Amino acid sequence: MLDDRAAQRAQDENTVLRLMQRATGGRLLVLRVVIVLVLLMAAQVYDGSLHALSHWFILGLYAAGSVWFGRAERGEGRHAEGFAWAGTGLNAGLAIYVLVEHMLAGAADDGGAADAVSRLPAFLLLLQTALSMRVWHAALFSGTVVFAWGAAILVGLVNPAGFLGPHVDLGDQVPGLLTFLAASVVVVDGVARLRHAAGEAVRLEHERTQLARFVPDGVATELARDGDLGTARRRHACLLALDVRGFSRLSREHPPEAMVRALLAIRALAHAAVTEHDGIVDKYVGDAVLAQFVVGGPVAQARGALACARAIRTRLSALNRTRAEAGDFPLRVVVALHAGDLLVGVFDDGLRAEYTVLGPAMNTLARLETRAKAADLDIAASEDFLRLLGPALPDGARAVPVAEAGALQPPLFAIADAAVPADA
Repeated sequence: MLDDRAAQRAQDENTVLRLMQRATGGRLLVLRVVIVLVLLMAAQVYDGSLHALSHWFILGLYAAGSVWFGRAERGEGRHAEGFAWAGTGLNAGLAIYVLVEHMLAGAADDGGAADAVSRLPAFLLLLQTALSMRVWHAALFSGTVVFAWGAAILVGLVNPAGFLGPHVDLGDQVPGLLTFLAASVVVVDGVARLRHAAGEAVRLEHERTQLARFVPDGVATELARDGDLGTARRRHACLLALDVRGFSRLSREHPPEAMVRALLAIRALAHAAVTEHDGIVDKYVGDAVLAQFVVGGPVAQARGALACARAIRTRLSALNRTRAEAGDFPLRVVVALHAGDLLVGVFDDGLRAEYTVLGPAMNTLARLETRAKAADLDIAASEDFLRLLGPALPDGARAVPVAEAGALQPPLFAIADAAVPADA
């Protein structure tokens, strides 16, 4: 399972990289053309001293190398990453060459135009490397250039007469190096943030897609923000259990077709109420329905679960009126409410995947439902559940303690509307 998730993350990384490179491909092509033009300018500004033709050579090398490495790394073969690193090395070597040769050769006294032209390739190549959307490539490029540029400045300080060409001033080189360093930090950080944001978007979509097989789309989106729901995660949830009263007796008294219609009506009623209140129908077990409310904070979960239980009671009354008109038998249900921390997630054993919850609170909920049925309650809640709602329940509801023999724990409360007696 862990290997599958690691493989999925690696696949997501490759997907993000390809999509982002595709989005920046046009800009990268334009930038390569600009760099070629800048190198052409660099070949023109020097006065012929110290390797007059070297800039023409480096211009041709960059043009050929850019085409070769650019096409090779766009492929998805096993050598693509190696070509990408080779392209980054080429870019770093080119930037360092132009900077250092300018310091060695110098240029005519043209008001600093040669200084500017010698630095432009470093900045442009930094952007080109960053547009590949490979964070470590951009970091390596900037680190290599900063180190080599700084080393050249130190050599110039130690032996200015033997290293610096005419019209080259270290007072201008240091600000240029610091500017490049600041630009590198901004660019590398920006690429890292962009990659992270894109990766999170892809991960979130995968989580949402996985959850959407089990839960409503809106709930899946909310849950996916927490991430890693392929494994069980501890989180707070409010639980709702619904059971049809006397289902076994009714099954003996009525034909199977009538029981199936009744059961489907109850399930449809419960499902509609649960989903409308941001809950999830966890499972159907015979004539029982288990629902969970895991979206939002504990208070929002409790309010949603309580509103859902009361909506079920109201809709069941309307359903029974319709059934009476059709000559069908009435239906009664018991609804139990509880809250606690559970393990929540998609449980996948490789054969079947299921989104569900696990934990002691589930066992407590089952006992509460049994006790509520014995006390002949239609809606019952635990003390843990009611504590989330505060001293006053919303929308005129009220909680009445249920007297039980033996002082069972946790305490059980009947939920009634303010105008309706608790034992109605």
